[in-house]
Amino acid sequence: MTGLGGRRQRRVWLLVGVVCGVVAVVSAGYVVRQLSHGGLKASDTAGLFAVALAVVAGLVAVVALWKQSQANTAAFADATLARGWAGTLAGQVQAGEGAVWRQLLGDDTERINLAYTLVPGGVRPAAAPTAVRLLTDGPGGSAVPDIVAYYQATKPLRLVITGVGGAGKTVSALELLLGLIEARGEDEPVPVRIPLSRWDTEQQTLPQLLEQRLVEAYDWPRHMAASLVRHGMVLPVLDGLDEMDPQGPGGLPDPAAPRATAVVEALNSYQQGREAGALVLTCRTAHYDALMPQVVIDAARIAVQPVGAADARGYLAGRARDTARWQSLTDHLATEPGGMLAGVLSTPWRLGLVATVYHHDGNPAELLTLPTPDAIDEHLLARYIPATLRTAPNPDGYTAEEVHRWLHHLSVHLDPTGTTAGTGTGDPEGTDLLLHELWPLAGRRRVQATEAALTALASLIVLEAALAADVLPMSPVVALSTLPVAALTVSAGRPRRWTNPLRALRTRTRRATVAAITIGLTTTITIGLILGLMAGITAVITFGIAFGIAFGVTFGVTEEPVTSRGTRAAIRTDVLFGLTTGLTTGAIAAGAGAGIVSGLTFGLIAGLMVGKASRRYLVFLIWSRTRLPFRLGGFLDWAARTGLMRNSGAAYQYRHRELQHWLRQHPHPPQTP
Repeated sequence: MTGLGGRRQRRVWLLVGVVCGVVAVVSAGYVVRQLSHGGLKASDTAGLFAVALAVVAGLVAVVALWKQSQANTAAFADATLARGWAGTLAGQVQAGEGAVWRQLLGDDTERINLAYTLVPGGVRPAAAPTAVRLLTDGPGGSAVPDIVAYYQATKPLRLVITGVGGAGKTVSALELLLGLIEARGEDEPVPVRIPLSRWDTEQQTLPQLLEQRLVEAYDWPRHMAASLVRHGMVLPVLDGLDEMDPQGPGGLPDPAAPRATAVVEALNSYQQGREAGALVLTCRTAHYDALMPQVVIDAARIAVQPVGAADARGYLAGRARDTARWQSLTDHLATEPGGMLAGVLSTPWRLGLVATVYHHDGNPAELLTLPTPDAIDEHLLARYIPATLRTAPNPDGYTAEEVHRWLHHLSVHLDPTGTTAGTGTGDPEGTDLLLHELWPLAGRRRVQATEAALTALASLIVLEAALAADVLPMSPVVALSTLPVAALTVSAGRPRRWTNPLRALRTRTRRATVAAITIGLTTTITIGLILGLMAGITAVITFGIAFGIAFGVTFGVTEEPVTSRGTRAAIRTDVLFGLTTGLTTGAIAAGAGAGIVSGLTFGLIAGLMVGKASRRYLVFLIWSRTRLPFRLGGFLDWAARTGLMRNSGAAYQYRHRELQHWLRQHPHPPQTP
């Protein structure tokens, strides 16, 4: 193993590194000591600096040799690590997407066995079977493969799933994703679902999009995410090509669709080695057809078929707890399988709506009296939130009217018509609600001005307290010093990615963190000896310990994550990052001779300056008090558990796009009998 970077070689280089570090510290101390005594001739001073330069040159030579020894082993080690990391990622994806799958099924095990047909034609289509079912227990038995076996039989492994709105495209993608993970071998890639509306096609390539998804949704350090993507350990499952561009007149697809066209071009150039890169893509049928002839090449396209009346009856009967109430509806579907109502109930989305609305009470037969599909949709959607509250746990006592108003207000944030500041006319409709991006809902200028004023006020209070303790001079100067602090708050801040050291140290990062802290202590104490010997040994040691620990905690904790990044993690980690920065800055200032009170003062100001996203989110909640609950994250978590919303990595999404549209168009809940 010595030729491949084995344990013995690593120990040798560790010993060399320790020796070099000791030599560097001793040399630096000797040089500083001689210079501090003074009275040296010019030649003696030059000799001392020559010693320092010689030590630096020796360290550079050692590093160069180490880099050369690592060059031959880096690729092998990186690939081996990536395969191990992929197992962790698979567990994360399975846990997170399994929860979404359960939400979409209404926390029920009853599934609709969807059927698909291969769409002929296209440009250079992949070889694939002609028929497929979601599960293997449908008509045709084992002769018709399920969606996992179908994908594995497709050559190359590129699949496009199309269907009408509510047909079950996302559910199909989730079934395929979870099935691939269950059957995954050690060297096979991990399927990762990505909402395409998040892809900035002008700034990102597909590999960069995959890296971003691992960082934002699953809390992976960027260099580890890049390694997973580079070694082909991530299979992109791209959901919602139809959500990339705004719709044309009358709600029809835009034939130009520049962002969707850019996605297709990127997918057509996506390769892994000498083969077309494996992928899964979902899109509404009309939108995909509008892109013709610009379609994904080397891919099989399957279309989700409408749910037949027999399957619809079976699904509703399986979800029913009181079959007598459902008898009139199921009998109607049996006698009129080609009727208007059967056509409306031919998608999993609407069948799920019916099952939820009438799960607890009500008479499903009233659907037979409604004259049009639009009337049926309006009837079901108006009763969806109240029915959900009757069946789901509601420990906080939310009312149906409150839930409706709050979800409507949040839907305005995703509105592309320009009613919200920061969303211009012609922008595509969004789907992802991220807590740290919601603040424009309360008014951009209002939030920024309030944030700046509060930050300046807090800084002034802290500094005046320090003045009262006689640790800072001149109140006017101190007051003016709060202005740059307030100005820094105006720039939009994104939450910092910061791994919780307490969680990480319980896993696999103790060695890395200890090593980083050791490096930080050695480096900063050396700097302190060289630059600050006259300030006193106590200040030097305090400075070195504070900065060294901060260095280790910040840069040493970068091992693979254990769980997915939660929807509220961005805010939590931003707060934690601000607190850590403030405490570290205060400790450094106190250790450098400023005193404890001054150190705490500087630390609090630094923490206020760094925690931008969490500070802005707090101001947003204050201004939105009459339109949204103050515990907004808790409410959205509850809505996801009940099925009104769903989780997508670090984002919240509405249960279905039609629900999002309906809520946006109805500020207040309709009156229902």
